[in-house]
Amino acid sequence: MKRLALSLLALSISSAVLAAEAPSFDPHRLSADVKTLSSDAFEGRGPATAGETKTVDYLIAQYKAAGLQPGGDLKNGKRAWTQAVPLLRAEIAGTPALSVSVDGKPQALTQGEQIAVRAAMDGSKQVAIKDAPLVFVGYGVKAPERHWDDFKGVDLHGKIAVVLINDPDFETGQGDFGGKAMTYYGRWTYKYEEAARQGAAGVLIVHETEPASYGWNTVKNSNTNAMFDIVRDKPAETHPQVEAWIQRDFAVDLFKRAGLDFDALKKQAQTREFKPVTLKGESFSASYKVDSKVITSHNVVGRIDGAKHPDETVIYSAHWDHLGVGAPDAKGDKIYNGAVDNGTGTAALIELARAFKSAPKPERSIVFLNVTAEEKGLLGSEYYAANPLYPLGKTVGVINLDALDPHGPARNFTISGSARLDLLDDLIATAKRWNLSYSPDPKPEAGHFFRSDHFSFAKRGVPAISFGSGNDWVDGGLAAGKQAEDEYTDKHYHQPSDEWEAGWSFTGMARDLQILYTLGSELANSNQWPDWSKDSEFRAARDKTAADRK
Repeated sequence: MKRLALSLLALSISSAVLAAEAPSFDPHRLSADVKTLSSDAFEGRGPATAGETKTVDYLIAQYKAAGLQPGGDLKNGKRAWTQAVPLLRAEIAGTPALSVSVDGKPQALTQGEQIAVRAAMDGSKQVAIKDAPLVFVGYGVKAPERHWDDFKGVDLHGKIAVVLINDPDFETGQGDFGGKAMTYYGRWTYKYEEAARQGAAGVLIVHETEPASYGWNTVKNSNTNAMFDIVRDKPAETHPQVEAWIQRDFAVDLFKRAGLDFDALKKQAQTREFKPVTLKGESFSASYKVDSKVITSHNVVGRIDGAKHPDETVIYSAHWDHLGVGAPDAKGDKIYNGAVDNGTGTAALIELARAFKSAPKPERSIVFLNVTAEEKGLLGSEYYAANPLYPLGKTVGVINLDALDPHGPARNFTISGSARLDLLDDLIATAKRWNLSYSPDPKPEAGHFFRSDHFSFAKRGVPAISFGSGNDWVDGGLAAGKQAEDEYTDKHYHQPSDEWEAGWSFTGMARDLQILYTLGSELANSNQWPDWSKDSEFRAARDKTAADRK
């Protein structure tokens, strides 16, 4: 027993020493970085705007000052500071003419009120849909491996599909789709993709705050401005012509006027036996022009070459973009500053880069990857993962930072989603040195795993996590943490009010960066290759590159 006690004491002292060896991060400098990046001068950091130019220039200047090497595209044998990301940019020209017709009587719809229509991403320059029938297709899921098909062979050509958000088992918490935890079938991106495969002319997703995990303001602000996508050879195979959301109350009324009970049909849609239902006597019309063109945005890439294994790479990632300039709020503010989302993650990468450059050179290379167009569908990270600057098979892991908490320290931390991988085990062990505990994603039903840039790497097999700040605050406990989280989601997320605040201490973020620095440093100075659990859906993709790591 005495020997065990001495061993535990030694382990405790060792952990404390390791924690003490991590560099300190200055909360005031973190605050200054976020304040600058989210200032009105950066115009909400929209891709392909003056705000992008300022953001990219600022990041490059910070990385140069820190002493990093450029890690982007190869030009004449030399690396640039950026990776060019070609994107399709589409925007509705003017005010769209939108309406539904019930028994021959048209009802005009106002963009941003009953409906939020996205600019067409299928390549259309003009949308002209007249009296297209409406068909309710439940959750819009076709999952053969779960023996689930909401479409049942219905012909959707020339028709508008009306679908529910999230998974069929979201409300009951039990079923074939992970219970409360969202699968990719629950994501709005999937709804559009599957409807396109089914030949639908358009999709109306019924918005409900709880299963969507955000309110109507977020839907409106995220979908009524310029849309972006990676450049595709056949975009119509991924996008129906009309992609839109509608308010729940409007949908309930629409169903009622067709002689249907929305709630009753929703319950039916939660079963395998559900069959598509036509909203009799009702149709949808839309007319608007689409201004679309291919533009070039940029990922910013800084690099520290490894001393022993420069071809093996640890990546820290964060998206630099936000929503830019959009619809004004009640106060007339049009600039979506994005202080928390993701000024915090962007500032974190700058400070991590400074810390690593001040330390002895790591054995493996470390890349600081600031990606574009996350808010448009993880497009910057998707482009990098599809066109990697450094081989994915020799990428040790990705540590993604998105919307960190600028307040005081918490006793815990989380990650987006419920992935099972060695990288999480390493993070849990590292955090214990600072007496932090791991709390599983408190809202797996929100589908956060599919909503951050690590997903672009994970689906290609690269071990990847997105770190989340804890909600059990040292000052105020769970009650204070939850109150702040709920207030941010309700009042600031994807709204102009996501602005820097002088009262933010950034002390929690400074402490969390010590943990994340240590995690990356130990990976970069080891021969470890983290992997997914054997039953992970991403394990097979990683196994395909096993030869790269021998």
